[in-house]
Amino acid sequence: MADLQERIQNILDDQVASEAETGLAAAVYRHGRLVADAVSGVADPASGVAVTSGTLFFATSTAKGIASSLAHVLAERGELDYDLHLAEVWPGFATPPKDRITVRHVLMHMAGLPALPPGTTVAELCDWQRMCAVLAAATPWWEPGTRFGYHAMTFGFLLGETLRRVTGATMSGLLREVLTGPLGVADEVCFAVPHPLVPRVARQSAAPAPPEPPEQGSPLDRATPPALRDAAGLGNRADVLIADIPSLGTMTARGAARVYSALLGHVDGISLVSDQRRTTMAAIAFTGMDEVMGFPVSWAFGYSPDRPGGVPSRRGSTFGMVGANGSAAYADIDSGQAVAVMRNGQPAGGLTAVTRIDRLIAGTEEHQ
Repeated sequence: MADLQERIQNILDDQVASEAETGLAAAVYRHGRLVADAVSGVADPASGVAVTSGTLFFATSTAKGIASSLAHVLAERGELDYDLHLAEVWPGFATPPKDRITVRHVLMHMAGLPALPPGTTVAELCDWQRMCAVLAAATPWWEPGTRFGYHAMTFGFLLGETLRRVTGATMSGLLREVLTGPLGVADEVCFAVPHPLVPRVARQSAAPAPPEPPEQGSPLDRATPPALRDAAGLGNRADVLIADIPSLGTMTARGAARVYSALLGHVDGISLVSDQRRTTMAAIAFTGMDEVMGFPVSWAFGYSPDRPGGVPSRRGSTFGMVGANGSAAYADIDSGQAVAVMRNGQPAGGLTAVTRIDRLIAGTEEHQ
């Protein structure tokens, strides 16, 4: 395993030296054992503070995988029913066709509520009650359960408010109680970053060039308010970091990988989900067109089933999420490995660091 640590360290150092990356952290658990924990570069280019294993990274949609995992663990504990209609606990959803939206639809991005109002500001995004009221008043784009469309920002509020009404706890509170506290990573995987930990969050670097805006009037344009499209800008705002926004999140590579290792059943003394539920979580549950993004996708039960490096794997073995800024965390059932890569640069020419590490990991799996 020392060889894997060294090879991952070399990848990170090479990426930073070539100026393709600003700061990087990568961690790999294999059958519950931390076999690689490597870092390189700086957490803040202005101050020159180096990345450490304890550096927190704004990981954008990588957090959706953590939020889905929280729901599955609650289901395992008998505290959540996938087929619960949101309207049963959230009266704002009692009008047709919203009354037909279930937790399963939310996890599968099939609820039909992928959009926030076009004028939504960052300050409004940080206001939980306002966002939930907006969704309760919204009209679905399609009959719930009939189509798939990535719910980039709305996913976390739909799931989070439902879980809050079921359990009485906030998403950040549930995360600490159910997942990160028992695993010893409460300060390493967060929806809302506690105030004392904000100084540990890496500074996000702006993209080399602004991304092309979506085609005006397209579903993607309608679903993503202009003020919320700058991932680096969001990650550098304290009000965003400390807010409960479960579609986004902040984490260390080591902490995220440990959560996924526990989901695989490989962390001693911690049993999160049964073998049967794990298989259900990773199984391909949808294949077809993404009505928001505009291209065909496959989707597992709350996760992407694809390896972030494009490495072919047995379908139904991999589950995880990649964030818009190139962070990623995932688990592979067949190999028993959990991997996380965090970065504070912006994608330039592809998710290079994540791609290289995933391909390296895949090569080691062949020789286990």
